[in-house]
Amino acid sequence: MLNIVLFGPPGAGKGTQSEKLIVKYKLKHLSTGDILRAAIKNQTPLGLEAKKIIDKGELVPDEMVIGLISRELDEHKDAKGFIFDGFPRTTIQAQELDKMLTSKGLCINLMMVLEVEHNELIKRLMNRGLQSNRADDQDVSVIENRIKVYDEYTKVVADYYKAQNKYVAIHGMGSIDEIFERLCQAIKEYQ
Repeated sequence: MLNIVLFGPPGAGKGTQSEKLIVKYKLKHLSTGDILRAAIKNQTPLGLEAKKIIDKGELVPDEMVIGLISRELDEHKDAKGFIFDGFPRTTIQAQELDKMLTSKGLCINLMMVLEVEHNELIKRLMNRGLQSNRADDQDVSVIENRIKVYDEYTKVVADYYKAQNKYVAIHGMGSIDEIFERLCQAIKEYQ
């Protein structure tokens, strides 16, 4: 089983590359945001509990998110692997994810980080904002803040995976196909 954490700042191309990796390696996409929205829509017990928390403007606790991910893994035991998107975002979440995976005889195999120059991130997000009408991609100050939050809080998760020799930096500049080829090469070297 191939379990990947695809990482990078906003605008690095995680969504685009995830789609291509899912098709090539027949992986299941695990987006914590999608899982939460589905649980709320389907009014599962965890979904109802999460909705109460979100409605108060609070963050859903890590143990609840881990529980939702655990359930997804159980429901897709036939999957060839998973791409984790939007999780883990903190070292504590990475540790809790590892504990849960270990209890199922699984692990994260690779953390691939798309590294993209700052100015390119801003350009990509502004272009995406024009094409998709996403408000958070149309204001440079909002974009700058999102990148700053990633740099200050989320980037440290990479150190956790570096310590386990699971971290691979991927040059995220160039065409979509060039970047995809670099990701595939990293997976090939892992396997």
